Amino acid sequence: MPSRFMVCIMSGASSRFALFLCGCYVAALGVHAEEPCVAETQEAEHYVAAVYEHQLILTPNPLALVSRKQALELMNQNLDIYEQQVMIAAQKGVQIIVFPEDGIHGFNFTRTSVYPFLDFMPSPRLVRWNPCLEPHRFSDTEVLQRLSCMAVKGDMFLVANLGTKQPCQSNDPGCPNDGRYQFNTNVVFSNNGTLVDCYRKHNLYFEAAFDAPLKVDHVIFDTPFAGKFGIFTCFDILFFDPAIRLLRDSEVKHVVYPTAWMNQLPLLAAIQIQRAFAIAFGINFLAANIHHPSLGMTGSGIHSPLKSFWHHDMETSRGHLIIAQVAKNPLGLTGTENATGKTDPSHSKFLEILAGNPYCEKDAQEVHCDGATKWNVNTPPIFHSEMMYDNFTLVPVWGKEGYLRVCANGLCCYLLYQRPTVSKELYALGVFDGLHTVHGTYYVQACALVKCGGLGFDTCGQEITEATGRFEFHLWGNFSTSYIFPLLLTSGMTLETPDQFGWENDYSFLRKSGLSSGLVTAALYGRLYERD
Repeated sequence: MPSRFMVCIMSGASSRFALFLCGCYVAALGVHAEEPCVAETQEAEHYVAAVYEHQLILTPNPLALVSRKQALELMNQNLDIYEQQVMIAAQKGVQIIVFPEDGIHGFNFTRTSVYPFLDFMPSPRLVRWNPCLEPHRFSDTEVLQRLSCMAVKGDMFLVANLGTKQPCQSNDPGCPNDGRYQFNTNVVFSNNGTLVDCYRKHNLYFEAAFDAPLKVDHVIFDTPFAGKFGIFTCFDILFFDPAIRLLRDSEVKHVVYPTAWMNQLPLLAAIQIQRAFAIAFGINFLAANIHHPSLGMTGSGIHSPLKSFWHHDMETSRGHLIIAQVAKNPLGLTGTENATGKTDPSHSKFLEILAGNPYCEKDAQEVHCDGATKWNVNTPPIFHSEMMYDNFTLVPVWGKEGYLRVCANGLCCYLLYQRPTVSKELYALGVFDGLHTVHGTYYVQACALVKCGGLGFDTCGQEITEATGRFEFHLWGNFSTSYIFPLLLTSGMTLETPDQFGWENDYSFLRKSGLSSGLVTAALYGRLYERD
C-alpha cells in the first residue's frame, strides 16, 4: 500500500453495520480524490459531517512584528480556502464542518508577534452574538465575522481555531504583565451564524504565544441534528482535563477536534490516536489536522468505533476535504459479553491462560495445554530499546506461533500469536511503565507489538510505515488504569479495526485476526493521569 491515501474501512464490523460510515477509497500512488463522496443511508439515523485537512499559508517570519492590516491580509488567504471548502461541503449536505488548529494564523509566534493576529473574544455564555449580522458590535473581530458568515452561507455548524485576546486588570492575580490574556481558541458557530460556544486550549504544546486558562473549559454544545458534542484541541487528547472529564457525560456521543499534530510512530501517529480515542470511548471523533508534511503534520478523519474514514498524505502539498455520513448513536466493538470466541481455538486458549486452567502450564515463554498444540519456543532474550523516547523492555517475536511475556515496573504484557508465514522482518513485544518526559510529561503504561526498523534489536522502536508480517494475536496486560487506548496500524498507514477490545479477568486485551496488510503496530496504550 502507498503511504498516501484516504480510505473508508469496515474490517471487524458485521454486515448490519455496513452503512455506519462510508466514503471514497484512494489507493493508487499519485491518485487523488478531487470529489468527496457520501454514502446513501437513512437520514433519520445519521448526520453528514466534514473535516478539512488544511495546507495553510504561513507568514514568512512569525517572529516579525506586523500590523493588524498585514495580519488580516494573511489570515484572509487562509479564510478564502475555508470558504471554498464550506461551499463544496454545502453541496453535499454537510451539517457540521471542522477546521484544524492554527489553520488561520499559523504557528511559532512569540507572545508579542502573535498579537496582531488575535481577535477579541466576548464570552458566548454571557453575550448572545451573531458576528455576521452584528459586525460592528465589537472591534478586532474580523476573523470571527468571516467564520460566522461562512456558517450562514453553508447552512452548517462550523468549528474553527483562532487566536483570541482578553484584557485583564492588574488586580487579577493571573493577569500577565502586558495586561491581556492570549488564548488558543476553538469557536463553534450554528448554521445561522450565532457564536454558540468557545473552548480555550488547556494543555499547551510549547506555545509561548498563548496562556492556559486559569480554569479548565469543559465545553459541550448541542446540535439539532445529533445532540451533544464535546470539543478540545490537539495535545489535550493525552490528558484527563478536559477530554476525559467531558466524556463522563453519557449524552456526549461526538467530539470535534481541531489539531496541529506532528506524527510520531510507532505509537502516536495522528490517525492512530484519533481512532483509538473513538474506540476506547465508543464515540464519533471528527478530527481536522494541519497539512504540512515537512513538519510531519498530516492525518485527519471521521472515526467511529467500528470504522474510520481518514486521510494521511506525506507526499503532496494540498489540503483535503473528508465528508461522511455518521451514525447519531455510534455502535461499539463486540465486548466479552457477546464474544464469539467460545468456538475459536485461539480465544479458548487465551481464556484458559487467564483462568489459570490446571490443564495449562505456563512460564515466561511457553504454554502447554492438554488437547491443544504444544508451544515449544526457544526462550528469547530480553533487551532494551528506545521507543517514543522511552526505554522499553522487549523480547523478539520469533517463529510461526508462540506465547510471550515481558514485564517492567509491575506491568506485564502478554502475546499469544500465530503467523501464516514468517516474514524476513524482526518484530518485538515491548513494555513500558513510567513517566514520559520528552515533549511533555505524562505517565504511560504500554504494551506494544511492533515491527522493528531492521534486523537488529536496537532498531525496535524506530519509525516505519511499511511491513509484510501478518499475525493473528491476543495482546493483553495487567494494567493499573482503566484508560486504555487500542492502537492497530498496518502497512501504508492503514487503520484496522480490532476483533475485540475490552477486559477479561482484570486484564485489558486486544484481539485481531485477518489483517489486511503487514502489521506495523498493535498496542494497548494506557494513561495513568493521577501520576502525571
